[in-house]
Amino acid sequence: MWGILWSMPRLTNPKSSVIDSVHSFISAVLTDPVNGVEPFFRGTSQIFPNTAPSVFREDKWRDSEKDLFNSLLAAHPGSFIDDTTTLDKLVRMQHHGLPTRLLDITSNPLMGLFFASNSHPKKNGEVTRFEFRGVDVKYPDSDRAAVMANLSRLTVNQRRDLDPTLEKEDFNALPAVKKLLHFIRQEKPYFEPLINPKHIKSIMVIRGKQNNPRIIAQSGAFLLFGEGIEFENSSKGRDLRKRTYIIQADAKERILRELDQLNVNARTVFPSLESSAAYLKSR
Repeated sequence: MWGILWSMPRLTNPKSSVIDSVHSFISAVLTDPVNGVEPFFRGTSQIFPNTAPSVFREDKWRDSEKDLFNSLLAAHPGSFIDDTTTLDKLVRMQHHGLPTRLLDITSNPLMGLFFASNSHPKKNGEVTRFEFRGVDVKYPDSDRAAVMANLSRLTVNQRRDLDPTLEKEDFNALPAVKKLLHFIRQEKPYFEPLINPKHIKSIMVIRGKQNNPRIIAQSGAFLLFGEGIEFENSSKGRDLRKRTYIIQADAKERILRELDQLNVNARTVFPSLESSAAYLKSR
């Protein structure tokens, strides 16, 4: 069966902590050793069994990824006029709710705690801590990011034809890879016509481009998923290290009050006139 079989990750040093306050969360985060990796965080207000970008959560979205991308672009071309790369367009599409191969994360653990506590008051939330080595953390202009982002512009059959187990020369001779190169060179004319097959089946961190007030406020970044990759395996064959912090449902209200004392609230997390008005009204 083609596709991604999302299962619970095989964790390196599997750990979880139960959190009932900002203090217990900060203590747990600071206790975890860094050991040469860079931590990123993702907060969800309820616990999900799998960690996957939205476009991979349903077959109809995964199979229609190219159509989703092109249809939104055709319907609102003016909204993307300042976006020079496919990754830029995916970030904007993600922001407006279209299923993409991006997953929102943050470098600020308190942002993860806010999102884990901000809704579903009767359900436990979760903050996931991901640890990446520098080789898998890139800026938006990365060549590898261009390769992986432009997978979204291939048809489902073209993506099925990608076989990263092939030798580099054989892989780059595939018609689907030639089409992928065509898309990449539209934004990077200098791009060497040779793609590393391992990059097709990988997960990487993209630092947020500082041209969006929300990304700036949230210390935002993204996980960018390749094709046919199980979550626990990185491009180098290493396990992706992950730790979870369980946010107790009955502690969410207290945590939000404590975060507000630290100036982490709807007004600062969502910097807009509407958010500020709603925050002031709730106060």
